[in-house]
Amino acid sequence: MRIPHFREVNRDNFDEICRLSDTLTPGQQKCVASNTYSIAEAAMYPESAWYRAVYLDDTPIGFVMLELDDPASRSADEPPSMFLWRFMVARDHQRSGYGRQVLDLVVEKCRAEGIALLETSVEMGDESPFGFYIKYGFVDTGKALDCGEQILRLTM
Repeated sequence: MRIPHFREVNRDNFDEICRLSDTLTPGQQKCVASNTYSIAEAAMYPESAWYRAVYLDDTPIGFVMLELDDPASRSADEPPSMFLWRFMVARDHQRSGYGRQVLDLVVEKCRAEGIALLETSVEMGDESPFGFYIKYGFVDTGKALDCGEQILRLTM
């Protein structure tokens, strides 16, 4: 089985990475912002946004964006954490195990940086990724963001 890996988004792959959002079903598109919007949003928060294209060999298949830990914004008793801000896998590559492998790469990055918690939020609905995250090991915190997205947590 081929293993996904991260690559920086640059001039050479920008358009291709942005077009990956078009592969999602309309229901999935309601659950995750487009890659174009995500990259633009990351430019507004360069100190805290880390984003990468997901590749399978030389084929782009997804996108990941993390909000990095900011020690100044948490109390001394809170563990270091990151937030999985955006995550998508192109429709043709879903249900192939790649999503789980990409999360493994994210967890590996977190552990390498001494991160104890990974959180994310999900839009609830018919095509919500809620079940995917729960199956991976995230737990529902019972809390929601102001926008209504459910907050999930993975303790490492």
